Amino acid sequence: MAQVEVIISGFGGQGALFAGQLLAYAGIAENLRVTWIPSYGPEMRGGTANCTVILSDEEIGAPIIRHPDVAVVLNLPSMEKYERAVKSGGLLIVNESLVSLRSDREDLRVVYVPASETATELGNPRMANLVLLGALIRATGIVTVETVVSELGKHISERHRKWLEPNKVALRKGAEMAAVQLA
Repeated sequence: MAQVEVIISGFGGQGALFAGQLLAYAGIAENLRVTWIPSYGPEMRGGTANCTVILSDEEIGAPIIRHPDVAVVLNLPSMEKYERAVKSGGLLIVNESLVSLRSDREDLRVVYVPASETATELGNPRMANLVLLGALIRATGIVTVETVVSELGKHISERHRKWLEPNKVALRKGAEMAAVQLA
């Protein structure tokens, strides 16, 4: 495995930070070394929010990511900011419900997921982050979907507990969508 560097980015309130935390918790559960660093824009809700997650089976030298292996973009500004930053041979996962732009980079694997649309069909548009996290997990194999499902049960807040089962479905649906594109 060595080291995988991930950026997850969207508007505040889209759950980019929670998706990154969940990925980090899953990495810890699978005995990996992990860093998770959140970053917020100056606005409250609706501003930018992103996080970086590094997962490694070796010690992590520095938590700073300039050219991630993977970028998960939940909205157009994130696509515009991070598509070019992904290192050659990397992976870009796009919420095509909110990003109509297509990548013209031929040196990337790109997975387009109608995450917001899928989350809405599953009962809550705010689950788009977990649809995309499922796609990320399936496309990279850095942790297992089952580990993330387990960690979700441990880390979802009490007030969001009613969404635990739908969130599990969202994760698995995102993984299925990525599997179809990558087949």
